[in-house]
Amino acid sequence: MNRRVVVTGVGLVCACGIGTSEVWPNLLAGKSGIRRVSLFDPTGHDSQIAGEVPGFDPSRWVEKKELKKMGRFIQLAIAAAADAMQMTALEITPEIADRTGVYIGSGIGGFDVIEREHSKLLAGGPGRISPFFIPSAIINLASGYVSIRYGARGPNSATATACSASAHAVGDSFRIIARSDAEVMICGGSEGAITPMCIGGFSAMRALSTRNDEPQRASRPFDAERDGFVVGEGAGVLVLESLEHAERRGATILAEIVGYGMSGDAYHITQPAKQGDGAYRVMKLAIENAAIHADEVGYINAHGTSTPIGDATETTAIKRVFGERARKIPISSTKSMTGHLLGGAGGLEAGIGVLALRDQIVPPTINYEHPDPACDLDYVPNQARRVEFRYALSNSFGFGGTNAALLFKRWEGR
Repeated sequence: MNRRVVVTGVGLVCACGIGTSEVWPNLLAGKSGIRRVSLFDPTGHDSQIAGEVPGFDPSRWVEKKELKKMGRFIQLAIAAAADAMQMTALEITPEIADRTGVYIGSGIGGFDVIEREHSKLLAGGPGRISPFFIPSAIINLASGYVSIRYGARGPNSATATACSASAHAVGDSFRIIARSDAEVMICGGSEGAITPMCIGGFSAMRALSTRNDEPQRASRPFDAERDGFVVGEGAGVLVLESLEHAERRGATILAEIVGYGMSGDAYHITQPAKQGDGAYRVMKLAIENAAIHADEVGYINAHGTSTPIGDATETTAIKRVFGERARKIPISSTKSMTGHLLGGAGGLEAGIGVLALRDQIVPPTINYEHPDPACDLDYVPNQARRVEFRYALSNSFGFGGTNAALLFKRWEGR
């Protein structure tokens, strides 16, 4: 029999702040973190805006001599993990170390390191490449560094499923605990890919917003004038525990994770399946996994990237799952404020869903100004809303047709 799994810590780092105590109020206030790119000179790029983490100083968490050994995505993951671990107040003692795991995904990993070291190669030959290049860049080193930091010797893994990566990491961690392979999992995702190649590559696909003169109004999911997504950076890390372990140590339980779905579109490398088939099936699977009725879902944190096709397709999929009731479910895309964290998005948004359940308030979709006939649901436009609800669904969809959905339940005790 599967065990119940609860959330006891949430750590958020994104364009809206560093740490859950800063990020959550800013999201509820509808504050955009989108600005002109400062991590490099974006002159000449079609898209010159991004959701950079404001004032991020990794030396707050990592000794300066160690920073050269890790890409920015690792630094962001460490910061979010520290925030989550502070909230959960969990000490990983030798008795629990072997039963505590880490599972942190990323879509791209150390893109900044790859670009930097390639420039060194071109300028000075292979002798100029840093000996720390490989461990600075590979995706599983976010999990590796976090496990070393806390002495977590249980399951250690990483996902690289594009924009579904960290939702898959959370869902897989849920199942690891449910089947008794661990008591605690530190899980989520991170991305630090605001680089010339990343912005240039997505621009070449015509996937990004070019509203450079109005950065804070550029990410506008479901709005009729949306013109593409805005790249964001950051991390979202959750601490999951078996209910028994959390209760034994008197932890504050934020929510329960009750459902997880995975699906593949098997359709196209970048475009969603027609009628949102993959998105429809993954939401349905998460609901079935939780053994609840679709009518019980009271909030959806949408994938909602602000692309013309993606937002309309997700809307169609939601209607297919929920029928007429779809029009009554509050739906928001917090990417309107944070930008799209790519592989880090699912972890960040899972944390947001947990906080929404805890506080019974849902964040808005900002910049929703012009209704789109293809996107005609309740997107909680521009202002947060107090709602009484028991279940929150979080969607993540990635290139290659890889989809994830997570379902959380308000904590009501046993």
